[in-house]
Amino acid sequence: MELDVLGLNEETERVYTALVGLPRSAAGRIAEACGLSPSAAGRVLSGLVRDGLAARAAGRPPHFTATAPDVAVTALIQEREHRLDAARSLVQKLTETHREALRISDPDIAVELLTDREDISAAVRRLTEGARREVRAFDRPPYVDRPGSNLQTQVERQRTGVVHRVIYDRAAVAWPGRLEHDILPSVRTGEQARVRADLPLKLVVSDDRSAIIPFSLAPGGHSAAYLIHRSPMLSALEALFEAEWARAVPLQDSLRHADPSGPDAETRALLLLLTSGSTDAAIARARGWSQRTTQRRIHRLMTDLGASTRFQAAALAAQRGWL
Repeated sequence: MELDVLGLNEETERVYTALVGLPRSAAGRIAEACGLSPSAAGRVLSGLVRDGLAARAAGRPPHFTATAPDVAVTALIQEREHRLDAARSLVQKLTETHREALRISDPDIAVELLTDREDISAAVRRLTEGARREVRAFDRPPYVDRPGSNLQTQVERQRTGVVHRVIYDRAAVAWPGRLEHDILPSVRTGEQARVRADLPLKLVVSDDRSAIIPFSLAPGGHSAAYLIHRSPMLSALEALFEAEWARAVPLQDSLRHADPSGPDAETRALLLLLTSGSTDAAIARARGWSQRTTQRRIHRLMTDLGASTRFQAAALAAQRGWL
């Protein structure tokens, strides 16, 4: 019974197979070929006509011809595929409902594995939009969503009093356009931002209730993630954040707070990138400069400050109130 996977029972498959080889046959002839009574054969043939697997010719008695198998069976396969797709969709919805119900009914379930990019994005939105006191985050590439896509939502949440503390990896600060169009606007509206040369992982913590981290640090590992609820694991992640926060360098919004007699906005942005530990190549990408222009601007800045190293340049700039 090769066609039972398409919903044809043994008797129907037998009649259809006989009809394929005996076109324009009456029910009696098919009954003889299949070892069925004429009434049983007639009933099955009527079902084949209803399902599009056969055609009935007018007359007494009516004659039947099988629809071409490549057309009829392909149509059945497509219909079954549509039904399977609908079943998969239902299973996914039921899985989400089951997961949420388990989480509510059994708070001891500490970790959920998310394997779909949309599920990960939705979970991050729930964490950030559901926070009542504080959002803490490690920000580093790669990204599931476009960097800065949540800026307006974050601004609105900060206006309601939700604290946002974010530690940026230097690769995040050096992301082209990120500093001017996302990070500094966030800082202007109240975000507390700091920078580390290298962060151990991506992380979002909502209050002290839940967190999300990537499944793996390997390339492509951000396409799956762990959603972590109240547990010792969440406490460990909170402790990791606070330890990194203590070591990180504050990222001031120098474009707002700086002395008007100090350097221009381009130089202040360059100082922020130097403070983050960005390389010449990263600074060039972030600012849209050539390597030569980048090196020339850094050299001129160090000369103006009387610094012999980048670190000294950042320290002297901070002493002057430029950072």
